[in-house]
Amino acid sequence: MNKYYIHPTSILSDDSEVGDNSKIWQFCHIFGKSIIGKNSILGQNVMVGPNVTIGSNCKIQNNVSLYKGIKIENNVFCGPSCVFTNVKTPRAFIDRSNEFSETIVREGASIGANATIVCGVEIGEYSMIAAGAVVTKNVKPFSLVMGLPAKHIGWISKAGERLDKNLTCYRTGKKYEEREENLYEI
Repeated sequence: MNKYYIHPTSILSDDSEVGDNSKIWQFCHIFGKSIIGKNSILGQNVMVGPNVTIGSNCKIQNNVSLYKGIKIENNVFCGPSCVFTNVKTPRAFIDRSNEFSETIVREGASIGANATIVCGVEIGEYSMIAAGAVVTKNVKPFSLVMGLPAKHIGWISKAGERLDKNLTCYRTGKKYEEREENLYEI
C-alpha cells in the first residue's frame, strides 16, 4: 500500500519513487526514474522528469515543469508557474536533448511565482528569488535577488526575512556576518 497520496487524474511512472506522506494533486505527470522525497507537495498540473530529483519537505506549486537535469534539494519552495529551462539555445528543428544543462536548487531556497530560472545555474541554499525575476547566473546562499536579469539586492535569513543593516533576523534574532561578499550564520 502506498504511503503517499496521488490524485486519480495524475500519472506516476512505474519506475519513479515517491516518499512517505507526499501529496501529488490533480493533473500531475511524473515521468520515468524521477524521485520525490518525503512530505513533499506537488500542486495541480506539475510535470516532473524524466530523471528529476525533488527532495523532502518541498512545495512545488501549481503549473511548474521540472525537466531532466533539474535537482531540487530538501525544503525548497517553487512558487506558482515558475519556469525552468533545460537548453540554452533551443530550436524546434534541432534535437538538443543531449545538451540539457544541470540546474541545482539548494536546501531551503525559495523561488517566487512566475520567476524564470535559465538552465545551468545553481540557486544557493536559503536564497530567495523574487516573483517574476529572471535568473541567468548562480545565486549565492542567503541572497535575495530580483529583476530582469535578477540581481542581488540584499540578504535573507534562513527564516525567509530580509536582513537589516546589522544582519540580524527580526523573526528569530539569529545573527549573520558578511565575509568576502558571502553571508554566513554566526
